[in-house]
Amino acid sequence: MELSGKVAVVTGSGRGLGLAYARALGAAGASVVVNDVDEQAVADAVSAVQAAGGKAVGVTAAVGSTEAAEALIAAAVEHFGRLDVLVTNAGILRDKVLWKMSDDDFDDVVRVHLRGTFTCARAAAVRMREQGEGGRIVLVGSPAGQRGNFGQTNYAAAKAGIVAMARTWAMELARADITVNAVIPVAATEMTRTIPAFAPAIEEAERTGEPLPRWMRRGEGLGTVDDVTGLVTYLASDASAGVTGQAIGLGGDRLALWAHPKEKAHAFQDGGWSADDIAASWAAGVGAEPETFGIPAPRPPAGA
Repeated sequence: MELSGKVAVVTGSGRGLGLAYARALGAAGASVVVNDVDEQAVADAVSAVQAAGGKAVGVTAAVGSTEAAEALIAAAVEHFGRLDVLVTNAGILRDKVLWKMSDDDFDDVVRVHLRGTFTCARAAAVRMREQGEGGRIVLVGSPAGQRGNFGQTNYAAAKAGIVAMARTWAMELARADITVNAVIPVAATEMTRTIPAFAPAIEEAERTGEPLPRWMRRGEGLGTVDDVTGLVTYLASDASAGVTGQAIGLGGDRLALWAHPKEKAHAFQDGGWSADDIAASWAAGVGAEPETFGIPAPRPPAGA
């Protein structure tokens, strides 16, 4: 995929998935603004993008504020003359069950993930609309935002909100030829390596350099961070001009399109529904096939 002449900003790109996205965009020919809260991570990321064949500059900042967002977009314009792509990857975790989660635990995660996505996308949209040549905004969601996840009230809520913003902005920015999509990545990261069913296989793959086993790459849709980069590169490219308002998953060997929420079942009753009416009909009517919730537990094959 060719991105020569494109300029991209990737938030939270000092390590992990964000760094993989920035490297891949650079390897495809884009000039990249990398970002992290750690100055050394920023410097290392700049070097990594340059080693991959791209141009890069770094901005050390905590994503969330309007000032940080505007600094990132300004860096793209100052160093490379324009902005074509925004990837909002920055995020933190503060996992706790509901009754133990503090106000700060909730607010910190929402500020970085949800507010940071909003402020960066707003700044990018302003610049892209001024340029008048369209653009690509790629938001980063999570399976937790699609299904919920134990101990992640803050993270799951923020990631669900991010996908909702993608759908909304796809409508608002369509006339400006700016596409907005959410990616739902699944990769071996510091978080997933702590899952007992995954940890031994991840450790073995890292030790030997061999790919993760087929049951993980296909059955669980879990691979390396580099496995996800093809989707981000595609969504950053001219080839994806007709794709917007979508939540698209990638992990290992599995590429997936997530459904938007929609009515699954409905029923009518003349005069409306009382509480007693609902109670009497629920199990055999609208509620006959309730939805599941939570990320399904991994299912390694016997002996894995």
